[in-house]
Amino acid sequence: MSRLSVIDTPLGGLKEIVRQSLGDARGSLSRLFCEAELHAAGWREPIAQINHTMTMKTGTVRGLHYQNAPHAEMKLVSCLHGEVWDVAVDLRPGSATFLNWYGALLSVDNGRALLIPEGFAHGFQALSDRVELLYCHSSPYVPESEAGLDALDERLAIVWPLPVAFRSERDIGLPAVNMHFREARA
Repeated sequence: MSRLSVIDTPLGGLKEIVRQSLGDARGSLSRLFCEAELHAAGWREPIAQINHTMTMKTGTVRGLHYQNAPHAEMKLVSCLHGEVWDVAVDLRPGSATFLNWYGALLSVDNGRALLIPEGFAHGFQALSDRVELLYCHSSPYVPESEAGLDALDERLAIVWPLPVAFRSERDIGLPAVNMHFREARA
């Protein structure tokens, strides 16, 4: 019996995953990851790393982050507490949806996750206080391969549901699309 449903998005390879929760008077059980079920959605690697984040303040934006090849990674992002507006941006050269973004509401209540393929940047906005996310990564974190883009870049035109309340100094310093891709070509 399948416990994970896969929904295609307008950006090729990017999928929404809907978990079926089973419950009774004791509580509930949800499957967060299943290699066999996610293989059909594009997950081909073992899980190399699992990370947990906690974001304390509503309106906070984190990202947009990714890793460059050869350490590019696929991510499965699930919300364990609260709710977020989760965003992925297509950075694949030659893609018909290059620089397009897709956003999805992830919450503990709706049981949705975002399966983000290699070649996408990722970020989110906390829509409640004390948001907790769990990330499954196909590659470990490699600081030298770390990259990102400014989540407020006008060229990306991401529609954040709330006014942006807080971003880290690191995220504020991320480059705009034009600067990033000009430097990447140099």
